[in-house]
Amino acid sequence: MAKQAASGSVRGSRTGRPIMALLDLLGRRWSLRILWELRGEPLTSRALRTACDEASPTVLQARLTELREAGFVELGEGGGYGLTLLGRELCETFMPLHRFAERWQG
Repeated sequence: MAKQAASGSVRGSRTGRPIMALLDLLGRRWSLRILWELRGEPLTSRALRTACDEASPTVLQARLTELREAGFVELGEGGGYGLTLLGRELCETFMPLHRFAERWQG
């Protein structure tokens, strides 16, 4: 993803700034859901697909590949997907927004 930002080839942005690259990645279908579902523990492809309401295996794998390339997700030794340290840090940045959404909805 950093290569995209450096080359200026981020969808919807002429500048390719890092924030635009991140928002582009996170705005893709299932990206945020995958990160959210992995926040607790690693999951196998099948368990992750189930957690993501039976998302298309093709789309799910495409997003996992993108999130791995971005450094947020890794494939563990047991075959399950989990968050990297960077991925955990990213999820922690969502928590204030999550708490706000809970208050707003309630």
